[in-house]
Amino acid sequence: MVERVDEYDRVVGVVERGEAVRRRWLHRIGGSVCRDAGGRYLVHRRAEGLDRFPGLYDCVVGGAVAVGEGHQDAAARELVEELGVDAVPRPVVRYLCRSGLSPYWLGLHEVLVTGALVADPAEVAWCGWLTEAEMCEAVRGADFVPDGREAFGRYRAAGQAGRTTP
Repeated sequence: MVERVDEYDRVVGVVERGEAVRRRWLHRIGGSVCRDAGGRYLVHRRAEGLDRFPGLYDCVVGGAVAVGEGHQDAAARELVEELGVDAVPRPVVRYLCRSGLSPYWLGLHEVLVTGALVADPAEVAWCGWLTEAEMCEAVRGADFVPDGREAFGRYRAAGQAGRTTP
């Protein structure tokens, strides 16, 4: 269940996420761009069994914000679930994303990953680290998730490129 929201990110009801996507109702997503101590970006290929963008590459780890949950808490929960990373994501930008399968409010965060990744194979088929130049090239590919492409652009526009979280 997720909170259906309006164009100002105000809650207007509670619905199943699948229904929100099918009906293109606004809801909330919490996600993170992951960096390592060297400033590289984590990119991953989504598992083939996923119903949204199977097999495509993405630079955002995240998912739906549950009822009563905030963007940051959802982003932290998704990091643990998908990558085994226990960290506090730092908010970067929140915006209305319309480039995916359904529109949603994305709370985009940044996380410095210092330990080993333990990717959930049901969510992540592959992951690796890319330099800034490699990432800029990767997001232009046809095999990259459209809303991940937009998120990376917004992340860079917010002045986050080239830095890591302390």
